[in-house]
Amino acid sequence: MYQALYRAYRPEVFEEVLGQEHIVRILKNQIATDSTSHAYLFCGTRGTGKTTTARLLAKGLNCLSEGDRPCGECASCKAIKEGNFIDVVEIDAASNNGVENIRELRESVNYPPAAGRKKIYIIDEVHMLSTGAFNALLKTLEEPPEYVTFILATTEVQKLPATILSRCMRLDFKRVPENILISGMAEICKKIGIDVSEDALRIIASNADGSVRDGLSILDQCISGGEKKVGEKDVLEFLGASGDEDFIELTDLVRKKKTSEAIAFLAGILSDGKDVRQFNRDWINHFRNLLMVKFMKNPQTVINMSVENIERISRQAQVLELEDINRGILELSRTLNEARYSTQPRILLELAIVKLCLGAGGIKELSDYEFEHTTAKAAEPEQATEPEQAAEPEPQAAPVEPVQTAEGQEFECEEIWNDVFEDGEAAKGSFYIIRSGSTLASIDDEDFTVVVASELTKQHVESNRKLLEDLMEKHTGKRRIMKISTKDLKKRQEKSAEEIASDASDILGIQVDIT
Repeated sequence: MYQALYRAYRPEVFEEVLGQEHIVRILKNQIATDSTSHAYLFCGTRGTGKTTTARLLAKGLNCLSEGDRPCGECASCKAIKEGNFIDVVEIDAASNNGVENIRELRESVNYPPAAGRKKIYIIDEVHMLSTGAFNALLKTLEEPPEYVTFILATTEVQKLPATILSRCMRLDFKRVPENILISGMAEICKKIGIDVSEDALRIIASNADGSVRDGLSILDQCISGGEKKVGEKDVLEFLGASGDEDFIELTDLVRKKKTSEAIAFLAGILSDGKDVRQFNRDWINHFRNLLMVKFMKNPQTVINMSVENIERISRQAQVLELEDINRGILELSRTLNEARYSTQPRILLELAIVKLCLGAGGIKELSDYEFEHTTAKAAEPEQATEPEQAAEPEPQAAPVEPVQTAEGQEFECEEIWNDVFEDGEAAKGSFYIIRSGSTLASIDDEDFTVVVASELTKQHVESNRKLLEDLMEKHTGKRRIMKISTKDLKKRQEKSAEEIASDASDILGIQVDIT
């Protein structure tokens, strides 16, 4: 029967453990000097070798070899490998987390080892034990018989009681560096006769995030199709990720402010089945790489990619300002964070592209009100002197002069409104809808007035009333009630077709006729 790579190539001796040299050194020395602890706590992220090292320690304590232990060849080592050594007991605390389970363990501790020198109890995911189970384990864990060794393993050490932590020798497993993962996977590929390119292994190691098991699982699935040769494109296709050339091309489009082309390019990538959140993460990493090559003489020490791709990224970094790179990292990171709670992550990423293309100002398009106000200024002189227009001057939604309240406070409406939306968009992704269709018209002692340009905008403003009032209080120092003005909306609805055509002519610079 076929075995997964992470099981088939599980280390059998300490020398085969990847990336945990500091722990291997301690355990080998303790075994050699017969100074092992009665209880160990192995903690660290998933797939870093906690359970594997626990089994190696169990082998070392029961190994029959006279040389380095464990040898991996004696009867005890082989029995532990096959899982039928009676004196090594593995317990999954996730499914055996009750007091009765620990009581059974305490009973079995009283019996000496039947086949080996030491009786080993490996409790995996120990943080899953109940409070009662922890209390039942305390005394036995503190003073077990001399022939018993406890090895506790967990990915969430913060959930363990202090009373447990104080009774164990704690060893922290760190994430395995990518270069060590790559060399380890390359060795396995050589043994099984699979030709995997270095770029393919680099991508696998990057997505493994320091976990040997995750890396081998990805590799296993990449070669499961029966191919004897695996390249970068094969891995990207399996992961739903994109190549460096895609990020270089998209970043260039954003730099040149080609918004429509950038969104279309993203659509083409996602139409191939790429995962939008994975694409977002990888694009952030691309901006990070741009930052590294811009300031480092030898970026290959911190960027794990081919020399050719580093050269291509270097050429792009030369034409990008630090401000652009910084904005890219911050905007995409915020988008990725919001995408975790969204059912429409693609829309958030498209919005991020629009913001990056527009530059430092972000989304600051003319609202309908501002559009109308602009066309009125651009209108012919004789239109401006008509009695109807002269009798009712245009409302000023964002006055240039500061607004002064009765209490003597002065506020710049436009500046405050911008500050409100910087905070609002960070808190809520859909907040931009309000910004593009509303204007802060005035701030009084007890209230402030928001002019809306459409019924849709009015609905969004009303549904976000509390957030807007909270943000205005933050930036003005006083709680005020929000008023919503639709005067501008009514006026727009009364416009004739001829007036709309005249406005369009002024904007477009061509004659627009009504037929």
